[in-house]
Amino acid sequence: MNLPNLLTSLRFILIPVYIAVFIKGHMIPAFLIMVAAGVTDILDGYIARRNGQVTTLGMMLDPLADKLMLITVIVSLLISGHISLAAAAAMFLRDLGMIAGGMFFHFRGKKTVPANWMGKLTTVLFYAAIMLIFFEAPHAHSYLWAVIAFSFVTSIVYIAMFKSLNKPLTETPAGHS
Repeated sequence: MNLPNLLTSLRFILIPVYIAVFIKGHMIPAFLIMVAAGVTDILDGYIARRNGQVTTLGMMLDPLADKLMLITVIVSLLISGHISLAAAAAMFLRDLGMIAGGMFFHFRGKKTVPANWMGKLTTVLFYAAIMLIFFEAPHAHSYLWAVIAFSFVTSIVYIAMFKSLNKPLTETPAGHS
């Protein structure tokens, strides 16, 4: 257990803390807990890359922690009436698909695609959209839908990268070099 993986584990712990605070109606503290989770995400990735501590476990747990926090926030906003069922469903379909696909291929021994700049940008944009919703900013829902659309584009890019990464090597015919 290195420091980056410890920070990722902290994000899992922040999920029930967020739920408890949100349920009590403390929107600003709940939002700050979500931001703290986002900061640990940035820190764990930076520390892992800087110190050469990138691990297979971390590559799997990091996006899972991100997705579970985001799903938790989506559910809380849906139940409280802050976002529509359609927006929540679109976000769920995308995120659950990414989680299930990543786990399915990981356990089949396929190479997984690590988070890239598009994935990180998508996460930042989702956090910005959620912040706008938490603070009931004008056009927050339109911005959220734009981010949802971008997240599906990001998913398509990940699928293409996965296919390229796991493409079978072509063999050269016998007698040719």
